[in-house]
Amino acid sequence: MKDTELRDMVERALEFEPSIDAADIGVAVENGVVTLTGHVASYPQKFTAERVVQGVKNVRGIAQEIEVRTGVGNQPADDEIATRALNSIAWDVTVPDNKIQVKVQKGWVTLSGRVDWNFQRAAAERAVQKLTGVIGVSNQISVAPAVKANDVKRRIDDALKRSAEVEASSISVSVNDTKVILEGKARSWAERRAIENAAWAAPGVARVEDRLVVSH
Repeated sequence: MKDTELRDMVERALEFEPSIDAADIGVAVENGVVTLTGHVASYPQKFTAERVVQGVKNVRGIAQEIEVRTGVGNQPADDEIATRALNSIAWDVTVPDNKIQVKVQKGWVTLSGRVDWNFQRAAAERAVQKLTGVIGVSNQISVAPAVKANDVKRRIDDALKRSAEVEASSISVSVNDTKVILEGKARSWAERRAIENAAWAAPGVARVEDRLVVSH
């Protein structure tokens, strides 16, 4: 498919998504890699745009350069955002109590602390993403290693073999301490996400390095 045709498909997909204003998003395509520029009104809209593009056939990669621009008069103070963030995290029963620290600078939220599982780390980030005034989140929460590297690799390999969405034979999994490295070919973005989810679901995984290539 030509880059111009793929760009038209991406632009139509963004325009079809009711939760974002596609008029302020720029789309460029080179060799199947889509670059998104422009601005949106909230942090969740930025990731909605990325999710929409991932669902477009023949997209080989995405460069996300969209800015979040909230109205100046509606921007809460950093201390107010921090308080709301801490409350939102506290209300999430999947995040352990008193494990997460929050810092806010000009609307950008930085999360730190230490948890036992990646799903707790991810839940803390989701808890603050949709708060008014948040323009970005840096998730620096660490995951405490819970099992040995060989156990992590075995759990991931087993999960891939069980998944009907994934062709496990085309995927290579290696583990270095708490980092998982994924290599091989995925048939779609959905399959790539399924592989990543299987890696993150293993206890003790603190980082996933995704080297998978999407091959339609």
